Amino acid sequence: DVQLQASGGGLVQPGGYLRLSCAASGFTFGSSDMSWARQAPGKGPEWVASIYSPSGATFYADNVRGRFTISRDDAKNTLYLQMDSLRPEDTAVYFCRRAPAPRAANRDYDYWFQGTLVTVSS
Repeated sequence: DVQLQASGGGLVQPGGYLRLSCAASGFTFGSSDMSWARQAPGKGPEWVASIYSPSGATFYADNVRGRFTISRDDAKNTLYLQMDSLRPEDTAVYFCRRAPAPRAANRDYDYWFQGTLVTVSS
C-alpha cells in the first residue's frame, strides 16, 4: 500500500526554521514527481513546492521561493522541505503529495495522507 508519512512540524518563532521529512513506501518513489502542499486554518489547500523525477527540477510558489528548499533522497525514499525565515502566514498543516505541481493542491487528486502541523508564532 502507498504510504506517505510527513513529520518534523512544530512551533517556531518568526524568522526561525524547520525541516520537514516525508517517508514514502509502496510505490516507486524515485520515479515519481513529488510535492508539498499546505492548508492553513480556514483556507483551502495551497501548493508549496515540487521536485520532479528524473530531472530533479524544482518549482516553488511565489510566496515561499527563496525561503523554502525542496529536496529528495531516492535511496532513502524520503522527501524533504527545508523552511527558513518562517513567517506567521506559513502556519499550516503541511502535506507530502505524490503529485506534480498542477495537481498537488487538488483535493480530488490522489489520497491525502496525514500532514504535519507547522505553527509560526512568538
